[in-house]
Amino acid sequence: QVQLVESGGGLVQTGGSLKLSCVASRRSFSNYAIGWFRQAPGKEREFVAAISRNGITTNYADFVKGRFTISRDDAENTAYLQMNSLKPEDTAVYYCAARWAFAGSRIKSDYDYWGQGTQVTVSS
Repeated sequence: QVQLVESGGGLVQTGGSLKLSCVASRRSFSNYAIGWFRQAPGKEREFVAAISRNGITTNYADFVKGRFTISRDDAENTAYLQMNSLKPEDTAVYYCAARWAFAGSRIKSDYDYWGQGTQVTVSS
C-alpha cells in the first residue's frame, strides 16, 4: 500500500506559477511511475503529465506542453509538477497517482494508488 499526499495548490493570477508536490509513504517510491491528473468541476479527470520510474521519460498532455514540468526526487519520495504561465482553464483539483510499472501512462485505470488532490485556482 502506498499513500500519496499532494500539496502546493492555491490561488494564483493568470500567468503565475505554482509547484505541486506529491509525497509517498513508502521508500519503494522509486519502483513506481508517477502521473499527474486533474479534474475540473463537472468534467472528467484528465491526464496532465507522467514520469517513468527512472525519471528519464516524461510525457505531457498537449494543453500543458511547454508550461508544466514533471520531475521526481526518489531520495525524498516526492514527485513534483512545476506549473508556469497558468491560465484560468487550468483551474482544477490536481491528483498524483502511482503505477507499479516502469513507464507512466495517460490512462487513469493503469494507476494503482491515488492521492486526495490539491486545489489549483487561477484567477483571470
